[in-house]
Amino acid sequence: MSPHPLELWSLANLPKWLACALSLLVRLAASCLFAISFLAAILITRAVWQADWPLHRYDALVIIALGLQALFIATKLETLEEARVILIFHLTGSMMEWFKVSAGSWAYPEPGLLKLFGVPLFTGFMYASVGSTIARALRLFEIRLAPAPPYWAIATLAVAIYVNFWSHHYLPDARLVLFAATLLFFGRTKLWFRLIDQWLWVPVPLVALGASLLLWIAENIGTLTGTWRYSGQSALQLVSLGKLGSWYLLLFVAFATVTLVARHALRPHPWHPSDEAAQTQDNQHKRPKGQ
Repeated sequence: MSPHPLELWSLANLPKWLACALSLLVRLAASCLFAISFLAAILITRAVWQADWPLHRYDALVIIALGLQALFIATKLETLEEARVILIFHLTGSMMEWFKVSAGSWAYPEPGLLKLFGVPLFTGFMYASVGSTIARALRLFEIRLAPAPPYWAIATLAVAIYVNFWSHHYLPDARLVLFAATLLFFGRTKLWFRLIDQWLWVPVPLVALGASLLLWIAENIGTLTGTWRYSGQSALQLVSLGKLGSWYLLLFVAFATVTLVARHALRPHPWHPSDEAAQTQDNQHKRPKGQ
């Protein structure tokens, strides 16, 4: 991906560490654009919505989410590949919502016409925003994961985590085993990403932990605005820190889903940016003259 003009300006006028920090913030914001936009919609509608308005707030959030999705595709802020990922997330997230609400884990207290089994249809977009962020980050940061576990291991872990979100209501909770499995599979995996002309890396479990903290903060915004509420949770009570673990595990499900269509980010062996540069140079040498 070519550097953004703001990144080029910062590289020419600021210390390199500050230019890289600015690049990180710009690309993070661009990756989270759908999530930030939808979170803003939740906050704004909570602040302005009136009970006597003809359109319910939940229904308005469905319309806003669909409008954002259409706008992102029309303006090419989102690729069709990323849109397919979002559709998968919407379906899997909605199924989880239907089960969790029926099990009494949380509830959506406001009225709405666009509800199915007690769950407003906008909730699928909350899960989709996580998938959108990961898919966009893979592209905007040119992410490589190496050495990545084989995809069958990634998919098996994701299925086990997803099943445990359902089965722990009836069987012993396996999340401690699943936490250990994430370290076993991804403990050696580096997440490489590029900022302007510099490559950096972070351990994958640390990235998942940091992202789960951000999702926990966003979830608190959702509960404090009354958009949803956990069973037994009072109006001003923070979401349990135990939910950090749930988000941590869910991120591995999200990653497995995204890499269904973005397998190029996975590298099965230890990798360094110089490897890719050497491969590019080698391909140029092999290219026939005149091409």
